[in-house]
Amino acid sequence: MSRRHLGVDTSHYTTSLALYDAGAGGMRQARRPLAVPAGQIGLRQNETVFQHMSALPGLLDELADGAALPAVAAVGVSDRPRDVEGSYMPCFTVGFSAARLLARGLGVPVRTFSHQAGHVAAALWSAGREALASEPFLAWHVSGGTTELLLARPDEARVFALEKVGGTEDLTAGQLVDRVGRRLGLSFPAGPALEALAGHTVWRGRTPAVSEGSFSLSGLQNRAERMIDEGAAPETVASFVCHALARTLFEATVRLLARHPGLPVLGAGGVMGNRIIRETMRQLGMVFPDIEYTSDNAAGPALLAAWTDGGSNRAAG
Repeated sequence: MSRRHLGVDTSHYTTSLALYDAGAGGMRQARRPLAVPAGQIGLRQNETVFQHMSALPGLLDELADGAALPAVAAVGVSDRPRDVEGSYMPCFTVGFSAARLLARGLGVPVRTFSHQAGHVAAALWSAGREALASEPFLAWHVSGGTTELLLARPDEARVFALEKVGGTEDLTAGQLVDRVGRRLGLSFPAGPALEALAGHTVWRGRTPAVSEGSFSLSGLQNRAERMIDEGAAPETVASFVCHALARTLFEATVRLLARHPGLPVLGAGGVMGNRIIRETMRQLGMVFPDIEYTSDNAAGPALLAAWTDGGSNRAAG
Protein backbone atom coordinates (compact mmCIF):
# COMPACT_ATOMS: atom_id res chain seq x y z
CA MET A 1 0.00 0.00 0.00
CA SER A 2 1.23 3.47 -0.88
CA ARG A 3 2.39 5.66 1.98
CA ARG A 4 1.72 8.83 0.01
CA HIS A 5 -1.27 11.04 0.79
CA LEU A 6 -2.68 13.93 -1.18
CA GLY A 7 -3.96 17.06 0.57
CA VAL A 8 -6.39 19.73 -0.69
CA ASP A 9 -7.24 23.06 0.95
CA THR A 10 -9.23 25.96 -0.52
CA SER A 11 -9.36 28.58 2.20
CA HIS A 12 -10.47 32.21 2.10
CA TYR A 13 -6.87 33.21 1.34
CA THR A 14 -5.03 30.44 -0.55
CA THR A 15 -5.53 27.56 -2.97
CA SER A 16 -3.20 24.70 -2.07
CA LEU A 17 -2.34 21.09 -2.81
CA ALA A 18 0.21 18.90 -1.04
CA LEU A 19 1.70 15.47 -1.45
CA TYR A 20 3.06 13.83 1.70
CA ASP A 21 5.26 10.74 1.54
CA ALA A 22 5.23 9.13 4.98
CA GLY A 23 7.90 6.65 3.95
CA ALA A 24 10.40 9.31 2.93
CA GLY A 25 9.08 11.94 5.32
CA GLY A 26 8.87 14.43 2.46
CA MET A 27 6.27 17.09 1.68
CA ARG A 28 5.67 18.78 -1.67
CA GLN A 29 3.31 21.72 -1.95
CA ALA A 30 1.81 23.76 -4.74
CA ARG A 31 -0.18 26.78 -3.65
CA ARG A 32 -1.33 30.18 -4.82
CA PRO A 33 -2.55 33.10 -2.68
CA LEU A 34 -5.85 34.53 -3.83
CA ALA A 35 -5.51 37.84 -5.65
CA VAL A 36 -7.05 40.74 -3.73
CA PRO A 37 -7.51 44.06 -5.62
CA ALA A 38 -5.51 47.00 -4.33
CA GLY A 39 -7.27 48.83 -1.51
CA GLN A 40 -9.34 45.82 -0.45
CA ILE A 41 -8.70 43.64 2.61
CA GLY A 42 -10.54 40.54 1.49
CA LEU A 43 -12.77 38.91 -1.09
CA ARG A 44 -16.42 37.96 -1.33
CA GLN A 45 -17.06 34.24 -1.18
CA ASN A 46 -18.13 34.03 -4.83
CA GLU A 47 -14.78 35.59 -5.77
CA THR A 48 -12.84 33.05 -3.71
CA VAL A 49 -14.79 30.19 -5.29
CA PHE A 50 -13.98 31.43 -8.80
CA GLN A 51 -10.28 31.86 -8.05
CA HIS A 52 -10.01 28.40 -6.46
CA MET A 53 -11.68 26.75 -9.45
CA SER A 54 -9.36 28.61 -11.82
CA ALA A 55 -6.19 27.79 -9.87
CA LEU A 56 -6.62 24.08 -9.07
CA PRO A 57 -5.82 22.56 -12.51
CA GLY A 58 -2.54 24.46 -12.81
CA LEU A 59 -1.55 23.65 -9.25
CA LEU A 60 -2.20 19.98 -9.85
CA ASP A 61 0.13 20.10 -12.87
CA GLU A 62 2.72 21.86 -10.72
CA LEU A 63 2.43 19.33 -7.90
CA ALA A 64 2.83 16.40 -10.31
CA ASP A 65 5.62 18.23 -12.16
CA GLY A 66 3.90 17.60 -15.47
CA ALA A 67 3.70 13.82 -14.97
CA ALA A 68 0.95 11.56 -13.71
CA LEU A 69 0.24 11.71 -9.99
CA PRO A 70 1.98 8.92 -8.08
CA ALA A 71 -0.12 6.31 -6.32
CA VAL A 72 -1.68 7.60 -3.09
CA ALA A 73 -3.48 5.83 -0.27
CA ALA A 74 -6.10 8.55 0.32
CA VAL A 75 -6.97 12.18 -0.29
CA GLY A 76 -7.30 14.47 2.73
CA VAL A 77 -9.28 17.69 2.38
CA SER A 78 -10.42 20.64 4.49
CA ASP A 79 -14.19 20.74 4.08
CA ARG A 80 -15.07 23.24 6.84
CA PRO A 81 -13.36 25.99 8.83
CA ARG A 82 -13.56 24.47 12.32
CA ASP A 83 -14.67 21.34 14.16
CA VAL A 84 -17.89 22.85 15.53
CA GLU A 85 -21.49 22.36 14.51
CA GLY A 86 -22.57 24.62 11.66
CA SER A 87 -19.02 25.59 10.63
CA TYR A 88 -19.22 26.36 6.92
CA MET A 89 -17.72 28.56 4.21
CA PRO A 90 -18.48 28.17 0.48
CA CYS A 91 -14.80 28.30 -0.46
CA PHE A 92 -14.19 24.91 1.14
CA THR A 93 -16.79 23.24 -1.07
CA VAL A 94 -14.45 23.77 -4.03
CA GLY A 95 -11.67 21.79 -2.38
CA PHE A 96 -14.09 19.10 -1.23
CA SER A 97 -15.49 18.64 -4.74
CA ALA A 98 -11.98 18.53 -6.22
CA ALA A 99 -10.89 15.99 -3.60
CA ARG A 100 -13.85 13.74 -4.39
CA LEU A 101 -13.09 13.86 -8.11
CA LEU A 102 -9.41 13.14 -7.54
CA ALA A 103 -10.14 10.30 -5.15
CA ARG A 104 -12.65 8.72 -7.55
CA GLY A 105 -10.14 8.93 -10.39
CA LEU A 106 -7.36 7.49 -8.25
CA GLY A 107 -9.60 4.82 -6.71
CA VAL A 108 -8.89 5.84 -3.12
CA PRO A 109 -10.98 7.16 -0.19
CA VAL A 110 -11.51 10.81 0.80
CA ARG A 111 -10.88 11.82 4.39
CA THR A 112 -12.36 15.14 5.56
CA PHE A 113 -10.97 17.43 8.26
CA SER A 114 -11.40 21.02 9.37
CA HIS A 115 -9.13 23.77 8.11
CA GLN A 116 -8.22 24.51 11.72
CA ALA A 117 -7.17 20.92 12.41
CA GLY A 118 -5.03 21.07 9.28
CA HIS A 119 -3.23 24.13 10.59
CA VAL A 120 -2.47 22.39 13.87
CA ALA A 121 -1.30 19.20 12.13
CA ALA A 122 1.03 21.08 9.78
CA ALA A 123 2.48 23.01 12.71
CA LEU A 124 3.10 19.81 14.71
CA TRP A 125 4.83 18.13 11.78
CA SER A 126 6.94 21.13 10.80
CA ALA A 127 8.09 21.63 14.39
CA GLY A 128 9.01 17.97 14.68
CA ARG A 129 6.48 17.48 17.48
CA GLU A 130 4.10 14.93 15.93
CA ALA A 131 4.18 12.96 19.19
CA LEU A 132 2.13 15.72 20.85
CA ALA A 133 -0.90 14.46 18.91
CA SER A 134 -0.93 11.47 21.27
CA GLU A 135 -1.35 13.61 24.40
CA PRO A 136 -3.19 16.79 25.46
CA PHE A 137 -1.65 20.10 24.41
CA LEU A 138 -2.63 23.73 23.86
CA ALA A 139 -2.54 25.32 20.42
CA TRP A 140 -3.05 28.88 19.23
CA HIS A 141 -4.68 29.23 15.81
CA VAL A 142 -4.11 32.88 14.92
CA SER A 143 -4.95 34.01 11.39
CA GLY A 144 -7.07 36.34 9.30
CA GLY A 145 -10.24 34.45 10.18
CA THR A 146 -9.51 32.96 13.61
CA THR A 147 -7.82 33.85 16.87
CA GLU A 148 -8.47 30.95 19.22
CA LEU A 149 -6.60 29.12 21.94
CA LEU A 150 -7.45 25.44 21.67
CA LEU A 151 -7.19 22.48 23.99
CA ALA A 152 -6.27 19.45 21.90
CA ARG A 153 -6.95 15.91 23.10
CA PRO A 154 -6.19 12.61 21.33
CA ASP A 155 -9.08 11.34 19.22
CA GLU A 156 -8.97 8.01 17.41
CA ALA A 157 -11.11 9.11 14.47
CA ARG A 158 -9.70 12.62 13.99
CA VAL A 159 -6.17 12.25 15.47
CA PHE A 160 -7.03 15.02 17.94
CA ALA A 161 -10.17 16.87 19.02
CA LEU A 162 -10.00 20.64 19.42
CA GLU A 163 -11.90 22.63 22.03
CA LYS A 164 -11.81 26.42 22.18
CA VAL A 165 -10.72 27.54 25.64
CA GLY A 166 -9.68 31.14 24.94
CA GLY A 167 -9.20 33.80 22.29
CA THR A 168 -10.76 36.91 20.86
CA GLU A 169 -14.35 37.94 21.45
CA ASP A 170 -14.52 40.29 18.46
CA LEU A 171 -11.83 41.04 15.87
CA THR A 172 -9.34 38.39 14.86
CA ALA A 173 -5.65 39.23 14.97
CA GLY A 174 -5.46 39.14 11.19
CA GLN A 175 -8.37 41.57 10.86
CA LEU A 176 -6.65 43.94 13.29
CA VAL A 177 -3.39 43.82 11.36
CA ASP A 178 -5.03 44.25 7.95
CA ARG A 179 -7.34 47.09 9.01
CA VAL A 180 -4.50 49.05 10.56
CA GLY A 181 -2.31 48.16 7.60
CA ARG A 182 -4.86 49.63 5.19
CA ARG A 183 -4.89 52.88 7.18
CA LEU A 184 -1.10 52.94 6.88
CA GLY A 185 -1.25 52.34 3.12
CA LEU A 186 0.16 48.80 3.28
CA SER A 187 -0.82 46.11 0.79
CA PHE A 188 -2.97 43.11 1.73
CA PRO A 189 -2.16 40.94 3.59
CA ALA A 190 -0.45 43.55 5.75
CA GLY A 191 1.30 41.26 8.25
CA PRO A 192 4.81 41.09 6.72
CA ALA A 193 4.90 44.82 5.93
CA LEU A 194 3.64 45.78 9.39
CA GLU A 195 6.28 43.60 11.03
CA ALA A 196 9.01 45.17 8.87
CA LEU A 197 7.72 48.65 9.70
CA ALA A 198 7.80 47.88 13.42
CA GLY A 199 11.47 46.94 13.14
CA HIS A 200 13.15 46.18 16.43
CA THR A 201 11.50 48.89 18.49
CA VAL A 202 10.02 48.02 21.88
CA TRP A 203 6.53 49.04 23.01
CA ARG A 204 5.94 49.28 26.75
CA GLY A 205 2.39 50.59 26.82
CA ARG A 206 -0.79 49.00 28.16
CA THR A 207 -2.40 45.97 26.52
CA PRO A 208 -6.07 44.87 26.53
CA ALA A 209 -7.49 43.22 29.62
CA VAL A 210 -7.48 39.44 29.48
CA SER A 211 -10.13 37.49 31.38
CA GLU A 212 -9.69 33.72 31.74
CA GLY A 213 -7.94 33.58 28.38
CA SER A 214 -10.48 35.72 26.50
CA PHE A 215 -9.98 39.27 25.25
CA SER A 216 -11.16 41.94 22.84
CA LEU A 217 -9.00 43.38 20.03
CA SER A 218 -11.31 46.15 18.80
CA GLY A 219 -9.81 48.51 21.37
CA LEU A 220 -6.37 47.99 19.83
CA GLN A 221 -7.74 48.91 16.42
CA ASN A 222 -9.40 52.05 17.81
CA ARG A 223 -6.22 53.08 19.59
CA ALA A 224 -4.03 52.48 16.53
CA GLU A 225 -6.37 54.49 14.31
CA ARG A 226 -6.41 57.28 16.87
CA MET A 227 -2.60 57.30 16.83
CA ILE A 228 -2.68 57.59 13.03
CA ASP A 229 -5.21 60.44 13.18
CA GLU A 230 -3.02 62.25 15.70
CA GLY A 231 0.01 62.03 13.42
CA ALA A 232 2.00 59.23 15.01
CA ALA A 233 4.81 57.86 12.87
CA PRO A 234 3.86 54.70 10.95
CA GLU A 235 6.74 52.88 12.67
CA THR A 236 5.30 53.76 16.07
CA VAL A 237 1.83 52.52 15.11
CA ALA A 238 3.22 49.29 13.69
CA SER A 239 5.32 48.69 16.80
CA PHE A 240 2.30 49.29 19.02
CA VAL A 241 0.09 46.82 17.13
CA CYS A 242 2.68 44.04 16.96
CA HIS A 243 3.83 44.33 20.57
CA ALA A 244 0.35 44.84 22.05
CA LEU A 245 -0.95 41.83 20.14
CA ALA A 246 2.01 39.73 21.27
CA ARG A 247 1.52 40.71 24.92
CA THR A 248 -2.21 39.97 24.72
CA LEU A 249 -1.55 36.46 23.43
CA PHE A 250 1.12 36.04 26.09
CA GLU A 251 -1.19 37.04 28.96
CA ALA A 252 -4.00 34.82 27.67
CA THR A 253 -1.62 31.87 27.47
CA VAL A 254 -0.38 32.44 31.02
CA ARG A 255 -3.97 32.32 32.30
CA LEU A 256 -4.77 29.13 30.41
CA LEU A 257 -1.56 27.46 31.55
CA ALA A 258 -2.63 28.18 35.13
CA ARG A 259 -5.73 26.06 34.42
CA HIS A 260 -3.81 23.45 32.43
CA PRO A 261 -0.34 23.41 34.01
CA GLY A 262 2.48 21.69 32.20
CA LEU A 263 0.81 21.37 28.80
CA PRO A 264 2.95 22.14 25.73
CA VAL A 265 1.80 25.13 23.66
CA LEU A 266 1.89 25.19 19.86
CA GLY A 267 1.57 28.16 17.53
CA ALA A 268 -0.34 27.80 14.23
CA GLY A 269 -1.86 30.14 11.66
CA GLY A 270 -0.43 32.89 9.48
CA VAL A 271 -0.17 35.57 12.16
CA MET A 272 2.07 33.24 14.18
CA GLY A 273 4.77 33.91 11.59
CA ASN A 274 5.25 37.38 13.12
CA ARG A 275 8.75 37.72 14.59
CA ILE A 276 7.67 39.88 17.53
CA ILE A 277 4.94 37.42 18.52
CA ARG A 278 7.37 34.52 18.27
CA GLU A 279 10.02 36.24 20.38
CA THR A 280 7.44 37.08 23.04
CA MET A 281 5.75 33.69 23.15
CA ARG A 282 9.01 31.73 23.23
CA GLN A 283 9.39 33.02 26.79
CA LEU A 284 6.64 30.49 27.60
CA GLY A 285 8.40 27.70 25.73
CA MET A 286 5.93 27.88 22.87
CA VAL A 287 6.63 25.63 19.87
CA PHE A 288 6.47 27.09 16.35
CA PRO A 289 6.54 25.57 12.85
CA ASP A 290 8.64 26.85 9.98
CA ILE A 291 7.20 30.03 8.48
CA GLU A 292 6.10 28.07 5.38
CA TYR A 293 3.70 26.04 7.51
CA THR A 294 2.11 28.88 9.47
CA SER A 295 0.08 30.22 6.56
CA ASP A 296 -2.79 28.34 4.90
CA ASN A 297 -1.62 25.06 3.40
CA ALA A 298 -2.74 21.61 2.21
CA ALA A 299 0.04 19.90 4.17
CA GLY A 300 -2.30 19.62 7.16
CA PRO A 301 -5.05 17.53 5.53
CA ALA A 302 -2.42 15.38 3.78
CA LEU A 303 -0.79 14.66 7.15
CA LEU A 304 -4.09 13.97 8.89
CA ALA A 305 -5.06 11.55 6.13
CA ALA A 306 -1.75 9.74 6.65
CA TRP A 307 -2.06 9.69 10.42
CA THR A 308 -5.61 8.33 10.38
CA ASP A 309 -4.38 5.62 7.97
CA GLY A 310 -1.57 4.76 10.34
CA GLY A 311 0.82 5.80 7.59
CA SER A 312 3.16 7.89 9.73
CA ASN A 313 5.46 7.44 12.68
CA ARG A 314 3.99 10.49 14.44
CA ALA A 315 3.94 8.68 17.80
CA ALA A 316 7.72 8.49 17.65
CA GLY A 317 7.99 12.26 17.52
